[in-house]
Amino acid sequence: MNYTSDAREFLRLRDIIARLRSADGCPWDQRQTPKSLKKYLLEETEELAQAIDRDDPDHVCEEIGDLFYILGMLTAMYSDQDCFTATDALSSICEKMIRRHPHVFAGAATGDDEALRRQWEAIKADEKKNS
Repeated sequence: MNYTSDAREFLRLRDIIARLRSADGCPWDQRQTPKSLKKYLLEETEELAQAIDRDDPDHVCEEIGDLFYILGMLTAMYSDQDCFTATDALSSICEKMIRRHPHVFAGAATGDDEALRRQWEAIKADEKKNS
């Protein structure tokens, strides 16, 4: 995995989205709202699932890219409204994955798949209770 290339392309996509949404950008992109993009988010997710079912890595790659675009658009919209930033969303998921995988990040005992599922659900329930 080349993190430098990944980061560069994520930044490039962010810049493309900013340009598309700018005053001299694309009228369609400018008109979008989180609610209008919901339909496309669901469609692209379904297309990704179908590509996975067909074992078609090229199409999986394309559909993951489409989802990155939709997620980037949503992130830009919420960031513009001062709700959260991409950094906030990424930090949140990183912290959640670390919390929910103590067997990887905190040296906790590893059990079978069922034990891991129960542990995940218990941690998730604790998070909901404490939020």
